Amino acid sequence: MTIEPKITEIAERIAAMRELCEFTVEEMAEVLEITPDQYEEYESGKRDFSFTFLYKCAEKFGIDMIELLTGDNPHLSEFTVVRGGKGLPIKRRAGFNYYHLAANFKNKLSEPFIVEAKYDESAQSEPVHTSTHEGQEFDLVLEGTLKFVYEDHTTYLNAGDSVYYNSGKPHGMIATSEGGCRFLAIVMKDGVQ
Repeated sequence: MTIEPKITEIAERIAAMRELCEFTVEEMAEVLEITPDQYEEYESGKRDFSFTFLYKCAEKFGIDMIELLTGDNPHLSEFTVVRGGKGLPIKRRAGFNYYHLAANFKNKLSEPFIVEAKYDESAQSEPVHTSTHEGQEFDLVLEGTLKFVYEDHTTYLNAGDSVYYNSGKPHGMIATSEGGCRFLAIVMKDGVQ
């Protein structure tokens, strides 16, 4: 059974990589589109990390996101098998559970996840939180219904529906079915043709 990485351990790895790469706090804050003070809160372990935060840090450092999460360098290069429900668990956003499906594969062109989005009644009437990250993303709804927001567009996706988009633009989603929503998310790195 895989144990989810601890916030303080991830924060220590991020701080060490920033120092190793000789980036300033200000440079990292600019990449992450946050203030230097907010960045320092993340690096000190006072704030939990979103997927987007980890993804952008890993891209800036030129490493695999899994190295930030686990401290291990992925080592498989031919293929990797992940049995149902056994992906590397990542809880990096309230209401969303991510399961990385290729944690042990090195030099990935994409980051594949099964994502479980919990239903939140209060979120249904509020604006959907959006984020950005370089590259493209493909999401396929497996169970439930997902409200997908892309810039000023909103659509609802049911089981079997998918969306492919430029993830460098503001996007976000919430589960709209009371049982929540499960979807496959494949995040493709910038420069993939």
